Amino acid sequence: MSLLVIGINHKSAPLAIRERVNFAPELMNEALADALVSAQVDEIAILSTCNRTEIFAVASDELDGDNRLLQWLGNYHSMTLDELRECSYVFREQQALHHMMQVASGLDSMILGEPQILGQMKSAYAVAAHSGSIASELGRIFPQVFNIAKRVRTDTAIGENPVSVAYAAVNLTQHIFTDLSRTRALLIGAGETIELVARHLSDKGVREIVVANRTLGRAHELAEKFGAEAVLLSEIPEQLAKADIVISSTASQLPILGKGAVEHALRLRKHKPIFMLDLAVPRDIEEQVGELDDIYLYTVDDLKDIVDEGLKNREQEARKADQIIAAGVEEFYRQLRSLNAVSTVKALRSKAETLRDAELEKALRALARGDLPEAVLSGLARNLTNKLLHSPSSQMRRASAMGRNEVINWSRELFELDMHVENAKTAADDSE
Repeated sequence: MSLLVIGINHKSAPLAIRERVNFAPELMNEALADALVSAQVDEIAILSTCNRTEIFAVASDELDGDNRLLQWLGNYHSMTLDELRECSYVFREQQALHHMMQVASGLDSMILGEPQILGQMKSAYAVAAHSGSIASELGRIFPQVFNIAKRVRTDTAIGENPVSVAYAAVNLTQHIFTDLSRTRALLIGAGETIELVARHLSDKGVREIVVANRTLGRAHELAEKFGAEAVLLSEIPEQLAKADIVISSTASQLPILGKGAVEHALRLRKHKPIFMLDLAVPRDIEEQVGELDDIYLYTVDDLKDIVDEGLKNREQEARKADQIIAAGVEEFYRQLRSLNAVSTVKALRSKAETLRDAELEKALRALARGDLPEAVLSGLARNLTNKLLHSPSSQMRRASAMGRNEVINWSRELFELDMHVENAKTAADDSE
């Protein structure tokens, strides 16, 4: 088996390059089939996300397999080999397996420890399995990768500490509201940060989410992903009185929420508290809003310590995860080496059984002729012993004549000859 991983990710290439090597989901089956033929690999699966494109392959020709895959990738996406080599990485065998486990565990992600990548890898495996581009080798490797990733999640706290502003923001809301499922959130803006906030809020159980944006189309696009309501910025005063959580992140150069509007909302709410988080720079919420009773206002700077502490904790957990992964790689290859011996053991047993059956048939014929049973059994044992030991004895003599002492040493270990000598000596001492 020659396991290869060829990849391009957020650390090796800018977004413009990553976009060029991305595989459309609806064309993945076609790409896998084409790669098997064009790159001449035995098995293949492809992981393609916004942050990485990675090819996992088994090739009979390890030395040239990576070149063929890179050439195919370049042809498929109309890129030159030189362009790809500048921004790609290649791992082989144990390093390849180690990298796959790191990716599945979130240790190679832009956000350390993020859990989404494991689901994306499982999806890539399922698509490849369905397309028929995976056989026995990757069929053994991927389940082991998923098993180790699960152990990392179970045995470490790699995913428990916030390391993104969006995640930290949602975690902070739990300091104010013990049951987020009973809250209503107003999100101002519709960019990437707000989308992440919406995802985390939804994951935490918030069911009522309103997205306010300058353009209604973009607000609708984001709201549909989370079953939320879309409104224009002009509707914020009306929505504010109904919101328990307000999180804002826009590119506005002027504040969107002022002290007067928030005071009015509080009166309508009968001073029920509002958690407010301003992630924008410059600020979307006037600083004076924080002076109001029943308003808990935080800015992006307030989250910095939370994010830094979370990153520090995750890095500590990542070191534990690396130990689990290293052990997982070693265990897999130990099992693989054991499998390599299976065919040899089967062949040895088959040869011994053939010799046994031949000698047994001769013995039965002798008994049928009326030969003495004692003589037949003695002959059976003697002939079977001679035939079983003939080839090993000849090979050991030849190896000794050639100075291949390692063969002799291995034979002594294989047949436990030193133990036999020791047992014989013990038996002789006991009889005296």
